[in-house]
Formats: sequence, structure tokens, C-alpha cells
Amino acid sequence: MSAAVASTTAASTGSDRWLRYRRYLPPLLVVVLWQVAASAGLIPTRTLASPVMIAGTFAELITSGELPRHLLVSLGRVATGLGIGIVVGTTFALIAGLSRRGEDLLDATLQMLRTLPFLALVPLFILWFGIGETPKIALVALGTMFPIYLTLFAGIRGVDAKLIEAGGTLGLTRREQVFHIVLPGALPSALVGLRYALGVAWLSLVVAEQINADSGIGFLVMTARDFLRTDIILVGLIVYAILGLSADQIVRVLERRVLAWRPSFLKD
Repeated sequence: MSAAVASTTAASTGSDRWLRYRRYLPPLLVVVLWQVAASAGLIPTRTLASPVMIAGTFAELITSGELPRHLLVSLGRVATGLGIGIVVGTTFALIAGLSRRGEDLLDATLQMLRTLPFLALVPLFILWFGIGETPKIALVALGTMFPIYLTLFAGIRGVDAKLIEAGGTLGLTRREQVFHIVLPGALPSALVGLRYALGVAWLSLVVAEQINADSGIGFLVMTARDFLRTDIILVGLIVYAILGLSADQIVRVLERRVLAWRPSFLKD
């Protein structure tokens, strides 16, 4: 009986594992067909490099140290710009979210600025900040500020008024209500904004590194375009995708830790 149960359990585990990994079969099939078409000459390498060529270029750029060097530069720009965007966006959200006067003072202006296509501000940033590192970091900071502001502002205003009322009846001061009720209640929305801001940061970096850059993943891709090296271009795009996915996973882990008090996370 126990052997039959064990056999059934093993079969169920194997089936679950298959169901977990079968989602990767379609993209794997696409890569195989892509390689077959490239090997047969149906896809010219100038149009689209083959997967084998991309893998070889990836390894070559890593072993030569070129890719790590550009990657470190791009990471530094994103970290600096994102840090500034988080600080500014959080400050504005706290001022506007916790006070009607603050909302009247800031929200309308920020909503107008938010609707501007910030990538179109590149020429203006070049005039203001020159062609050094400052416009690149400023572009990332501007792009990441708005998701942080909007989500944290919405999170603060979305806190249940009954909780704040209950805090008042328990004798909490305004400051204690903010730190013990409002900010923890707004944290889930803020983390969603952080995930969105990370995606915007990489998007901004692609454009920012076209501003007279001599290093960075964006510079690597733009230089490869001039020499029709589609393999290097695709390596750069893959690196962007890996960085974006890795950053999102880090925020997910952070969510599970800081939001462990939420019932939905306890069930997981």
C-alpha cells in the first residue's frame, strides 16, 4: 500500500515538474527554428545574427572584459539616477499625500510634468547640463521619480480611514499615526512603484547612453549598429532583459520580506 502511495506521489511530482517547465518549450522551439533558418541562409546575419553567433559573441565580450566594463558603468548610472528619483519622488509623495496644502502646492505641477514625454527633454538636458554624466543621470532620475511619486501618493491616500480613526482613539499622535499606520499601509503601493521605476530606469538609460557616451551598454549597442554587428546589438538587448528581470526579482524578494505581515503572503 505504502509502495503504491509512494509511486503515485512520485508520478504526481514528475507531472508537476513537467507542467512547471513546459512553459519554456515554445521559446526554446523559437530559438531552434531561428538557428535552423540562419544555418540554412534564410536569415542573413546582417539582418539578424543566429543564436550560436550571439552566444559566441557573448562569451567573447565577457572573456575580453569589455562587457563587464560597460555593464559596471551602466549599473552606476542606473543606481545613481534611481536613487535620486526615489528620494525626490518619495519626498514629493509624502508632502502631497500627507497634506491638502502639499497636494495643492505640488500635485498639479507634477501631473503636468508627468504627461510630458521625458525622453523628448534630452535636447534641453544637454543645453542645461552639457554632454557629461549629469544629463544621463538626470534623465534616469526624472523617469523614475514619477512612478515612485504616483504609487506612494495613491498608497497614502488609500489607507483605510477607519484605521487612522482607531489610532486616534488609542491616543496616537499625528506623527505616530503616519509612521505606524499610514506608511506601512502605503508600502505595498510604493513597492509596485519601485518595480515600475526599475523598468523605466533601464528604458531611460538606453536613451541616455546615446548622449555622447564612450562607455555603457547603450554605447556598446550604438557602436555595434554603426558596424552592422547585430550579434553585439542582441547581446546588449539580452543584458538589458536579464538586468530588468533580476531587478524585478530582487524587489519581489524584498516584498516578501517587508510585507510578510500581509495575509496573502502568509498563504503563499
